[in-house]
Amino acid sequence: MGEFALVIVLGGATIATRDGRFIMIKPTIVHFAIAAIMLRRGWMGRYLPRIASDNLPESVVVGAGYAWAALMVALGLTNLVIAWAFDEHVWVWFISVGAVGAKVVFALGQLLLFRYLVRRRLRLRAA
Repeated sequence: MGEFALVIVLGGATIATRDGRFIMIKPTIVHFAIAAIMLRRGWMGRYLPRIASDNLPESVVVGAGYAWAALMVALGLTNLVIAWAFDEHVWVWFISVGAVGAKVVFALGQLLLFRYLVRRRLRLRAA
């Protein structure tokens, strides 16, 4: 329900202001809102497969959740700078390639790290 309200509020603000800069700044608001949600301790645990949740230390899962929050803040701040300092073409590239690419690279890095840690733990248990 909160996501729907955010869409309605930001969409209404876009229509009301008719300001191109506001449209470019909206992803910052969204990134900051997501970061705030990701600051909740342990939010990531419910999204992990069972093998990961059973074999990863809680500190790793919590740390990864906070790292995602930090990434969202960094992307929001970067978007804010690009929206104010550069033209629309640079912003469009950043928001469609740069921000999405950063999230994909981060997710792949996390996958590889989690996979390594789970395999290491399973090998230690087997030994």
